[in-house]
Amino acid sequence: MATSDKKPNVHDGKRHVALKVGGKVRSVSSTDDEAENKAKARKGALFLGVVVIIYLLYLVFSGQMGQFVEALANVDLGWVMLGVACYAAYFVFGVLAYAIAVYIDHDSPVGIRDLMSVEASGIFFGNLTPMMAGAVPSQIVRLTRTGLDVGEASATQFTRFIMFQLAVVLFAAIMLVAKVAFFFQTYGDIVMVNLIVFGVHFLELAGLFVICLCPRFVMRVGNGLIRFFSRRGWLKNTSHWNEMVNVQVMEFSHAFKEAAKDLPSMALTLVVTMAQLASFYMIPWFVLRAFGIEADFLNCLAAGSMVQMVATAVPLPGGTGGAEGSFFMFYGPMFGAANVSAGFLVWRILTFFGPTILSAPLLGLRSRNRSTSIYQRVQRVKGKLLGTGGSSRAGVATFRPKKK
Repeated sequence: MATSDKKPNVHDGKRHVALKVGGKVRSVSSTDDEAENKAKARKGALFLGVVVIIYLLYLVFSGQMGQFVEALANVDLGWVMLGVACYAAYFVFGVLAYAIAVYIDHDSPVGIRDLMSVEASGIFFGNLTPMMAGAVPSQIVRLTRTGLDVGEASATQFTRFIMFQLAVVLFAAIMLVAKVAFFFQTYGDIVMVNLIVFGVHFLELAGLFVICLCPRFVMRVGNGLIRFFSRRGWLKNTSHWNEMVNVQVMEFSHAFKEAAKDLPSMALTLVVTMAQLASFYMIPWFVLRAFGIEADFLNCLAAGSMVQMVATAVPLPGGTGGAEGSFFMFYGPMFGAANVSAGFLVWRILTFFGPTILSAPLLGLRSRNRSTSIYQRVQRVKGKLLGTGGSSRAGVATFRPKKK
């Protein structure tokens, strides 16, 4: 069984974690994942640029460009700016959810500026890779640069990912139950596609919980699959998969179980993540208002959750194809034929192109003071407010490796 020494080595600016596989020590560099993510992001950006050009050419040759420009000319920028504020709230709630996870570890060296970089990394690399596959690896790399080793960073990110997936499924379930009549009356049997996508997301969430609650079972199955594929020469990087199955599965499980001991914090994280999703899903309502169209707020919120679930299920950068198809299907009747193309463009700029571009400068953010953890800072503020002078530990550097 592979084991980790839990002490990252630093060589030439790269972070490594030692991994024992078959009696030999191998080094796994987090910069490998970063380089791969950057390559995928470049390809994704190129692909999306081609998609935009094709979309504009379609408008020209279909004779809709005049109608498109006219619709854009009548947009109320005040409502558009409120949509921008919604996405800003989405970002803030995302950072706050990470901050809660970091707060649980009283000695974590991760600061708020670090978490802003982590959230921005998820947006940037997630938007430019198929099914947002680049988000999690890139966020793990950012976390390792705060002082966490690869195992701790992976565990922190995985716990956050589980809570996010739980919120996505829970939010969609609530909307489906609350608005099932609206969906079938407005869209008919096509809603069954969304129910299938919802089922896939639910199974994915169930699989994550199996990993967290039954790690040894997952390790046995994983090692069996590694041996099976290795004998047939289907695995090129066996050490990577050994590290994933024999080290990270247990790290993920341990981190989740430790976090689950603090149920109030877990519940707060779920509430914050639900608020984060609501901030994103309500943006189409503001876009509709920007075009002077009245619409039911809850209907827009429900449709937004369905659009995003379909988009994230499409294996192309930015959910290309799924985002367009689901938006036109769910919001087409609300916008009308004259405004739907322009409405889609405004929505896509607010939720995809704009955030992708603006998140790039935030990737390099770093917290300057890591001698005091977020927990210690909160305790110090609470102490001042309560007149107790804060925690005696506040301001003291006490960071140390976690012992398993």
